[in-house]
Amino acid sequence: MMSGSGNSSGAASTVGADGRHDDDAALTEFLSSLMDYTPTIPDELVEHYLGRSGFNCPDLRLTRLVAVATQKFISDIASDALQHSKARVAAPIKDNKSKQPKDKRLVLTMEDLSKALREYGVNLKHPEYFADSPLTGTDPPTREE
Repeated sequence: MMSGSGNSSGAASTVGADGRHDDDAALTEFLSSLMDYTPTIPDELVEHYLGRSGFNCPDLRLTRLVAVATQKFISDIASDALQHSKARVAAPIKDNKSKQPKDKRLVLTMEDLSKALREYGVNLKHPEYFADSPLTGTDPPTREE
């Protein structure tokens, strides 16, 4: 491990009296603080998916660390999807000014979510739903013979 890596203050990591690096002490302190933290994602859910992937660890601190990382990942995706939604609403419609929505509420669409996920290397493929079809609510064409 390089000296000073992971230290945001830019100061070099020092070796304490017990021979451990300050970074190690900070990591140990952080991991122990996870015992007092209740993550948004329940421990049981994290343990279930860790177990399904073949990872079993009895240390609750590690399970909570994965929960916090997952929560951060989901939060970043949701934030990026919100930005895509805002950009979509703010983009002018070229066809007709009367088609501009008067209601400025943001609606998260699968397109917004797909764009945000794509930035993180996740390709989301979803079937076209009936409501996503441009012909939604129109009468089916009839054939007159």
